[in-house]
Amino acid sequence: MEPIIIVLIILVVLVFVALIKTIQVIPQASAAIVERFGRYTRTLNAGLNIVVPFIDTIRNRIDLREQVVPFPPQPVITQDNLVVNIDTVIYYQVTDARAATYEVASYIQAIEQLTVTTLRNIIGGMDLERTLTSREEINAALRGVLDEATGKWGIRVNRVELKAIEPPTSIQDSMEKQMRADRDKRAAILQAEGVRQSQILTAEGEKQSAILRAEGESKAAALRAEGEAQAIRTVFESIHAGDPDQKLLSYQYLQMLPKIAEGDANKLWIVPSEIGDALKGLGGAIGNIAPSAGGGSTPKTSTTKREAPPID
Repeated sequence: MEPIIIVLIILVVLVFVALIKTIQVIPQASAAIVERFGRYTRTLNAGLNIVVPFIDTIRNRIDLREQVVPFPPQPVITQDNLVVNIDTVIYYQVTDARAATYEVASYIQAIEQLTVTTLRNIIGGMDLERTLTSREEINAALRGVLDEATGKWGIRVNRVELKAIEPPTSIQDSMEKQMRADRDKRAAILQAEGVRQSQILTAEGEKQSAILRAEGESKAAALRAEGEAQAIRTVFESIHAGDPDQKLLSYQYLQMLPKIAEGDANKLWIVPSEIGDALKGLGGAIGNIAPSAGGGSTPKTSTTKREAPPID
């Protein structure tokens, strides 16, 4: 009985192993290559798949999702004979699992080497300044070459990015000095523009202030002149209304003499021609007052009354 039990156990194990090899579960976004006696048979897609145990074998399982592969820095010589180190990142996706398995031995290594050679060809036709400022152009050119070359491998290159472009240390120092000089130049220009604008605004302000001050002084002078004219007209109207006689005018002339003599700088006096007539009139008035004060009688003298010239 024991040999029969052993045989049954062996048969159960073989059946179990056969079931395991028969049923193949492929995850989503994956594919598997099936070979029969070493020859490609079919490609298993995601889900539950049935294969012939011990005859069909799974050669390769491939991830169909988009992959990101960073490549180490590669030294590249520019057109002006400068060595720069460039880091690249490739975004690719397997579109044909069969071609990716049988058309190339290692598509990752093939993409890396193709990237290096293509990058050297592109950068070799550019100088350093253009290399540093033409990343989009380099990315587009590199992607076009890689996508065309990897199409027969069942690979689609979706995107190529240059992570870093590192020129030599001496060139970096020179570039930093140049950028610092450019920044200092721009700062000096901006400062000069600010000073110029400030001076222009100050001059404009002073101009407007002078104009307003002159207008104010002009209006004030006009108002003063108008006031003085009004005062003169009022005085003249009062004089004409009062009808002054010769004696009053003579008295007013005498009151103005001390004011004419005021000041140390007055070396020359200008005496009006009417001052003689004023003094005669004033003398006659005093002569008439004196006899009256002494109580005597003074014979009357005939005087001719002179009218004061009209004041316009």
